Amino acid sequence: MRKLIVHGLGRGSAVAVLFVLAACSGRDAGTPAAPSTPAAGTGVTAFTGARLIVGDGTVIDNATFTLGPDHHFGIVGATAAVTVPARATTVDLTGLTVMPAIVDSHTHLSRERDALIADLKHRAYFGVSAALSLGQDNGTDVFAIRHEVIAGAALYRLAGRGITAPEPGRSDIPYWVTTADEARAAVREQAALGVDIIKVWVDDRLGKYPKLAPDLYGAAIDEAHKAGLRSIAHEYYLTDAKELVRRGIDAFAHGVRDVDVDDEFVALVKAHTGFVIIPNLPERGVATDLSWLASALPPAQLEPLQAAAVDNAQAAAFFAIQARNLARVSREGITISMGTDGNTPWGPHLEMADMVATGMSPADVIVSATRNSAAFLKLDDAGTVASGKIGSFIVLDANPLDDITNTRKIRDVYLRGEKVDRSSY
Repeated sequence: MRKLIVHGLGRGSAVAVLFVLAACSGRDAGTPAAPSTPAAGTGVTAFTGARLIVGDGTVIDNATFTLGPDHHFGIVGATAAVTVPARATTVDLTGLTVMPAIVDSHTHLSRERDALIADLKHRAYFGVSAALSLGQDNGTDVFAIRHEVIAGAALYRLAGRGITAPEPGRSDIPYWVTTADEARAAVREQAALGVDIIKVWVDDRLGKYPKLAPDLYGAAIDEAHKAGLRSIAHEYYLTDAKELVRRGIDAFAHGVRDVDVDDEFVALVKAHTGFVIIPNLPERGVATDLSWLASALPPAQLEPLQAAAVDNAQAAAFFAIQARNLARVSREGITISMGTDGNTPWGPHLEMADMVATGMSPADVIVSATRNSAAFLKLDDAGTVASGKIGSFIVLDANPLDDITNTRKIRDVYLRGEKVDRSSY
């Protein structure tokens, strides 16, 4: 588990549309008055002056963007080139930075309704607009919340119950399959429930269990594709990663962790159109200052986390393998999404800093955590601050392009056009 320290243009735009008010004079007596139409700009909020990190790699200094009454972005552009509707409410963000809300592509969240909603609200506090829970999800609550939009909470997506070989002593939520027919039946059952993706585990847990065999995970991948679903693998070893790609897996929930990836691996992945890697980096093995969490966590919770955040040579060596692998796939132009594993609401901010530590630029990491992750979750109206997209964004006191840890300096969070109450965690 990662870091246990813990729709078209115009949906949101009132862009220069002029409404004609019905004339009140000259009507015949007894003629009903024409219904009035809201004046241009009514219900629109214009945010002005911020440095805008769009989420697709572009930056607009001194930007203006609007939110319409439908909670979608309308005008987005340089302030000097934008005409704000006359009746719009204006919010001055001069000196601040805005970026899209974060999307976490790999979590393991609670399964009971109240606890799961709390998980999603805690993520909203840290600027996360959506999270994908991968493979430990069962019961009626998770599927009900999958279809809900909860005020002040991140959206929830899930893989339901994943598929693995028998692992006595570990979680028994995933299907333990021993035949291809069992693997296919598991996929069909989860597909009927409406999962977003099919998860398989291909890992011997450092020699403790037999791994899920290629013919079994191959059957699961094939059945997922027949159902119109993608498949994602928890994998560890390079040899398994290659075979998974050959069998048609669509994404990795971790990077390769045993050795450096080679040219064959890169070629296999690049030949698979749309393939996504979620690096899900381990602890970096360096002392880390967690004081930025003091406003969210009580001392009794923060102090043991800080005490554990120390230099660790073994962890650093394990991180180094995955850091080199992430740097390689990033240079090769393979699509990278951001995920954190586990259930740590602030984990994305740690993960993004670790991704930069591997050599990725802050700009590329932000694209991975916003546009790419939203696309991976098939949230087509999320991930960037662009006209017609849903109004989910973070207002920061400092620029994360200068220092990625500035994503932690959150002033405000807006989810789906509404400001999140961050007065308490």
